[in-house]
Amino acid sequence: MEITSRQRDRQRERRKQVLFCSAFSKFRFSLLLLNLEEYYFEQHTANHIQNKGGQYERKIRGSLKICSKSVIFEPDVISQPIIKIPLRDCIKIGKHGENGSNRHFAKAKSGEISLIFSQVYFIKEHNIVAPYKIERVSKAFHLFLAICVVILSNKILFQSVSEKLHMECKAEMVTPLVTNPGHVCITDTNLYFQPLNGYPKPVVQITLQDVRRIYKRRHGLMPLGLEVFCTEDDLCSDIYLKFYEPQDRDDLYFYIATYLEHHVAERTAESYTLQWQRGHLSNYQYLLHLNNLADRSCNDLSQYPVFPWIINDYCSTELDLSNPGTFRDLSRPVGALNKERLERLLTRYQEMPEPKFMYGSHYSSPGYVLFYLVRIAPEYMLCLQNGRFDNADRMFNSIAETWKNCLDGATDFKEVVNSLKLDLGKRQGGQMVDDVELPPWARSPEDFLQKSKDALESNYVSEHLHEWIDLIFGYKQKGSDAVEAHNVFHPLTYEGGVDLNSIEDPDEKVAMLTQILEFGQTPKQLFVTPHPRRITPKLKTVTQACSPDDPTADSPVSPGEESFEDLTEESKSLAWNNITKLQLQEQYKIHKEKSFSYVCLLIIKPDSTLKMFSKESKMLQRSISFSNMALSSCLLLPGDATVISSSWDNNVYFYSIAFARRQDTLMGHDDAVSKICWHDNRLYSASWDSTVKVWSGVPAEMTCTRRQQFDMLAELEHDVSVDTISLNAASTLLVSGTKEGTVNIWDLTTATILHQIPCHSGTVCDTAFSPDSRHVLSTGEDGCLNVIDVQTGMLISSLTSDETQRCFIWDGNSVLSGSQSGELLVWDLLGGKISERIQGHAGAVTCIWMNEQCSSIITGGEDRQIMFWKLQY
Repeated sequence: MEITSRQRDRQRERRKQVLFCSAFSKFRFSLLLLNLEEYYFEQHTANHIQNKGGQYERKIRGSLKICSKSVIFEPDVISQPIIKIPLRDCIKIGKHGENGSNRHFAKAKSGEISLIFSQVYFIKEHNIVAPYKIERVSKAFHLFLAICVVILSNKILFQSVSEKLHMECKAEMVTPLVTNPGHVCITDTNLYFQPLNGYPKPVVQITLQDVRRIYKRRHGLMPLGLEVFCTEDDLCSDIYLKFYEPQDRDDLYFYIATYLEHHVAERTAESYTLQWQRGHLSNYQYLLHLNNLADRSCNDLSQYPVFPWIINDYCSTELDLSNPGTFRDLSRPVGALNKERLERLLTRYQEMPEPKFMYGSHYSSPGYVLFYLVRIAPEYMLCLQNGRFDNADRMFNSIAETWKNCLDGATDFKEVVNSLKLDLGKRQGGQMVDDVELPPWARSPEDFLQKSKDALESNYVSEHLHEWIDLIFGYKQKGSDAVEAHNVFHPLTYEGGVDLNSIEDPDEKVAMLTQILEFGQTPKQLFVTPHPRRITPKLKTVTQACSPDDPTADSPVSPGEESFEDLTEESKSLAWNNITKLQLQEQYKIHKEKSFSYVCLLIIKPDSTLKMFSKESKMLQRSISFSNMALSSCLLLPGDATVISSSWDNNVYFYSIAFARRQDTLMGHDDAVSKICWHDNRLYSASWDSTVKVWSGVPAEMTCTRRQQFDMLAELEHDVSVDTISLNAASTLLVSGTKEGTVNIWDLTTATILHQIPCHSGTVCDTAFSPDSRHVLSTGEDGCLNVIDVQTGMLISSLTSDETQRCFIWDGNSVLSGSQSGELLVWDLLGGKISERIQGHAGAVTCIWMNEQCSSIITGGEDRQIMFWKLQY
């Protein structure tokens, strides 16, 4: 006899009822027994009376669970299975017994089983007969709304009578494969969730002062989720809520974020990137953060955290982490690792009508997640598989087999111990499915986990992990870059692939939601430009930590001149670790008007005067006037014989200290010269004429000639005026900041622009490379401190202050900046916060300099003061 689709549905439902409940009866009733979009309302004491031939033979006491699409009987005796009756299969619901006083029954046929329930206490007639219109079971959600009104009339009892209610709304608590409707409210001290059915407990309470992290989530590809964590690093949250309206979600997020003193704003992916690059986050920690930010959650199996396959060798007896052949190619998706399979997929892709996709299955879906977790969470597998485990030969039997299938299988693109001793079936060879077979190089499950962790943190993975991030979270996830990378999945897996709100038919909406949740979802895209690579130990270069303009950079340090002579990276790190202990040592008033800029002890002022101050004698040594317009910057050339100063009169002036006279004038720009730099007999000048020019020449003091001889080597053209420039330590890169807030990174070896980053809303005040030349920091009139990755041009960190930061020095991790108010601010870039505020000048800090030993700092400001600072160890 041919089995109809309705009969098959009934058989699957029966298997789910009996197999799930008999195999895991100790768990008893669970929301996992419900179908998608089915809701559990309430329970009542009941007896299940079995009869045979019209005679009552057995009475089983238990409880009856009333759900929107079924009734479920849970016996008190654990040995008896839970039985579920879909409402669509009910023959009759009504009173039972001679007097018909308070007894009701439900009679149904499911396969060959006929059930009668009687002695259902505390159930009124209209609750059984009227709402459950069998012919309109698809409209059960309306019943849910009606019950909401009744139950919500019972207000949540707050922990304290003094609590003040901020907001309340309807929501659902999300756990794996289950959503449970209820009522959420937030007070000034607590977050409450009250399930409508009181399951698994009447009220879930979270104290706001315990909350450490909150994340907005997508659920079913819609912005409706909110996840709350009360721990810093735990993978599992304390509660995951799904709202019916995005505005309710956003309002609740606002109230929690406002309460949290330590939660200024939700961290961005870029803020974690800097920590990872600098080695302050492991690869594992960084991937956890990215998963969190990309809406991946352990409570949502369709968006479970995704990690890469790392190891390619599951045959050797020893795992060699120094051999690149041990690892999988992280620049390709799993589906593109096998060349022959990829060719077949591409042929199908080219012949496919729009919308095209390369892979018919996703790398992360509930089925794949439970494939790995079946031994520790079998109840989820039984729920997903309609009460049965998968075929024994398709189970997670071997690490090596699973990896091989990912490489060779036509539909397997997914990116370990049977401690419960489950009966998972027999394979074709007759052997029982038990523990997962480990590779030869793993002596035990613990050894396998440790070596897998070591592989994830290895140098090879650290150097290539950014390529995998580009595929999963980055710019190769969508568009033409995804096509080129062979990384295109079904449209329904992407955010925005379908608008569920536009689907009016409830059955069609449930079917679409089922497809989205069961097929898998692509993570939210976090990066739209190539992800920067990690700074690994073998890639690090030891460079000078001080500014390239430092006049003492090439001059030897006299013995005993500084108390901190050791110039190792460790000593510099020690100095920056103590930067918050900066103490004022001396201060001097130099000008009648404000100090504008200086390097070491060269001081310039708006009236075009350059003054030279002796640190040793604490005396003004010389005062020189060059032009009728203000000077903009100055520097002392190696050898301490020549001073170069730029002016708003479009010129650059050379002054001989030995002869005490102006030696030459370079007229190289059509507008004010805003900033100059010098390195290795090359002058770099920025101007408001929208150019940066590179000049080659040797100062006259070094050639015994009367005049400078300069030739222009390159002209770096900008769209608007340039206000500041800086060189990296090797003078191979230059960064410029413009009046309109754009930061430009240039390759000086080819005189070409590498990146153009519009990251400020006003003029860029100052820029500088990190000591290792991998990052650029910029400050602007908008009060922002922005960190940019040099390789990719990605803005990887942005901190905001309430005032303009005019100048700064930094070591790549920490920043000392001078503010408009005169304060010195110490910034922890990795922690994303201001570590210390140091009172300094009475006016804006306009310039700041640190010596090569990182032990002394000098600042100048609009209050006409020069301040000498010392680091205290």
